[in-house]
Amino acid sequence: MSDAPLQRHTCYFSGNVQGVGFRYTVRNLALQYNVRGYVRNLPDGRVELVMEGPESEMNGLLEEIKRKMAGYIDTVTIDRSPQTGEFQGFTIRH
Repeated sequence: MSDAPLQRHTCYFSGNVQGVGFRYTVRNLALQYNVRGYVRNLPDGRVELVMEGPESEMNGLLEEIKRKMAGYIDTVTIDRSPQTGEFQGFTIRH
């Protein structure tokens, strides 16, 4: 369904996900998908990924992240909501 409303996924990765190039890997992968948003480290040691786009693109990116970074990720939680349209591209936030 190409006219499906675009969604927003807020994903939280826990494990050994800081200081291992996780954000840069996510950003580089995200640039290959039709998604917009950001990735950033959280003070509690998790990494937050916020992305908007077609469901299939976001799912593809998430699977690619899980595959590439499998040795570092313990758990992933995803909150889904309607997109806000606030992002112009994909960035790393500090």
